[in-house]
Amino acid sequence: MKKIGVVILMGFIVLSGYNSIDKYSFYVPKNWPKPIYDFSKNPLSEDKIMLGRVLFYDPILSRDSTISCANCHSPYSAFTHIDHDLSHGIDNEIGTRNAPSLMNLAWQSSFMWDGAVNHLDMQALAPISNPIEMDEKINHVVSKLQSSKLYTNLFYKAFSDSSITGERLLKCISQFMVTLVSYQSKYDSVINKEALFSQQEENGYRLFKKNCASCHKEPLFTNNQFENNGLPMDTFLKDVGRMAVTQDSANYLQFKVPTLRNIEYSYPYMHDGRFKKLSDVLKHYTTGIHSSKTLFKQLNNPIVLSSNERVDIIAFLLTLSDKEFVFSQKYNYPKNIF
Repeated sequence: MKKIGVVILMGFIVLSGYNSIDKYSFYVPKNWPKPIYDFSKNPLSEDKIMLGRVLFYDPILSRDSTISCANCHSPYSAFTHIDHDLSHGIDNEIGTRNAPSLMNLAWQSSFMWDGAVNHLDMQALAPISNPIEMDEKINHVVSKLQSSKLYTNLFYKAFSDSSITGERLLKCISQFMVTLVSYQSKYDSVINKEALFSQQEENGYRLFKKNCASCHKEPLFTNNQFENNGLPMDTFLKDVGRMAVTQDSANYLQFKVPTLRNIEYSYPYMHDGRFKKLSDVLKHYTTGIHSSKTLFKQLNNPIVLSSNERVDIIAFLLTLSDKEFVFSQKYNYPKNIF
């Protein structure tokens, strides 16, 4: 597929591809907003990205070396998991939320369903230190890496010295994650005038813009805000959402609006994985809205869709699938390293 856009190299916009084995060009698709991530404070390089990729797939980050980032963020499911509603961690502990998909993170300023992390370079520290996810201390991770010939070599290649620090390993993980850019779906081809929607997809797109786009804004298909989408609180988890972070009742039951890109691959849906199918999601928005003081204001007006219109919207949502992203070997387990 023809690429249209610009790339950011070491924090600067350029119009060429890779110009050095040590540098990396970050691709910004045409008509996308400027990334939020500050590349000047963590300049990308091929070697640092590879180091981050190796760390992402290595269970050495967990207390007993059984859980890696990829356990909950598999590339084949758009970097989330699909075999259960809530994430599973160390010692078979069950988490409290469904793992969010990882993509287009350079355009985000907050992370996790409740926005508890406000910088990508620190995001990996949350699951590493969480007692039911990886249950490890960053200093001990550093110690384990320092004892590994593989990692002393990889850090030397990335930094021109073999010093391993917590800051370096976190920044390398974020370098790998920031390269997870999904922009080659059928939707993108249509927007770039390289393909056409079917009549059903076109109708679904029209219905989507009318009923869904206030939260799921193009081209990222999220507004990166926290909203109450009318889900009744789970009586077992009793998750209050962003209010747990801000302690502000105005944030009660607000969760981060997820991207809809690659939604075909990222089921189950919602912060607690309560819906297995897209048809269940649409049923919620048409007949299942739970009213409360913090409900997203547009949802106070009922969404009315016929059964055929629901099918059309799903047909459009499937055009957001980016197979080149989901099945790309450059994001997958680095077999040539381990």
